[in-house]
Amino acid sequence: MPRTRIISDDSILDVALGIARSSGPETLTFASLASQVGLSGSTIVQRFGTKQRLLRAALVRAWDLLDQETSAAIGDASHESSGITELLVQLSGNYDARDFADQLLVLREDVRDPILRERGHDWLTVLANAIEDRLPGTHADVSGLGRTILAQWQGTLTLWSLTQHGSVREAVRSAIDDLLARIGLDNPRQRAPTGPRPTGPFPLAGTLIGTVRATDAVQADPDREGIP
Repeated sequence: MPRTRIISDDSILDVALGIARSSGPETLTFASLASQVGLSGSTIVQRFGTKQRLLRAALVRAWDLLDQETSAAIGDASHESSGITELLVQLSGNYDARDFADQLLVLREDVRDPILRERGHDWLTVLANAIEDRLPGTHADVSGLGRTILAQWQGTLTLWSLTQHGSVREAVRSAIDDLLARIGLDNPRQRAPTGPRPTGPFPLAGTLIGTVRATDAVQADPDREGIP
């Protein structure tokens, strides 16, 4: 009869993600993780196999949590255009500049790994659609504006991390409200392109809370391909 796991895989992965974000993915080892979760390195190896599989599992866990947070934020946001600002302010959280700097340490892993990169693309698609659903007009009227607003949001996070003027929530609220005013929501047909909703690629405008969708020209590390 197998022994009951006292510490769940998710709990281990949460600690692993914390190590990767605070010190860099290269510092995540079975030994460093074992010392923090109270398990032997061999026990963790039995669960995750290799260091690369452990890192991928931790970053997939991060995407799962971000998807849950995003779904909740979309559900809470008003269905009017004001809900766009509410949504992006909510997802910006109460971070400080160090939090955003920590994300850069794992961004390379998200960009290079095809599975993680696809998660980033899917996340951006969900957000872009949620934004466009809150803009007046038909889908053809507002097609592409979701990506433009996301680019503004991500650029704002990057600029704020450098200037650190006020809170990140204040910076995001001001930037998104200003962009929405400049778009001219009273008459979107004059400004929005027509056509079907795009699925990518998305413009890159700074570090994402979790990751970004890289262009297909970015090649994954051969050792990463095929890892379950």
